[in-house]
Amino acid sequence: AVTDYAQVYVPLPYHWAVPGEALWAQPLGDGLYQLQSSPFYAYALNFLDVVLATPGEPELPPQVRRVVRRSGHATLRVVFFESVPETERAPLLTSLARHEATFEAADARYFVLDVDPAGNLAAVRQQLDAWESAGMLEYETCEARREDSFDDVACDEDASE
Repeated sequence: AVTDYAQVYVPLPYHWAVPGEALWAQPLGDGLYQLQSSPFYAYALNFLDVVLATPGEPELPPQVRRVVRRSGHATLRVVFFESVPETERAPLLTSLARHEATFEAADARYFVLDVDPAGNLAAVRQQLDAWESAGMLEYETCEARREDSFDDVACDEDASE
């Protein structure tokens, strides 16, 4: 039940959009938590990853310190352009279900995709690439941007790789 879940917090001091993100997680004991949601902002974290989280700021949930075990899930984030009618966005993403991809909406334009380890990440990315080329959306993968961090690179850091 959702009532068994707790929140864990990921500080994101360099992120352009938010100072941090709270994620739902299942407490496993000894400071370990299994993530039960996909991150909308943090990098290098995925659905069902097991993380170590310990107390941080007094007003915030336990802070994620590191990933203990990777789930094999992949996270992608999609922003639709205004030119794509709102009624078409969810059906487009739903069509990726055949590749074991599910999604959650942050708002009418911004979505997070979770690709199951049994799914076909390459096929999902190929379809997203096609939609991006067609001018429908932009997307990003969510691998680490900074070493030993779940944060974005700072605006003044060189983001080229």
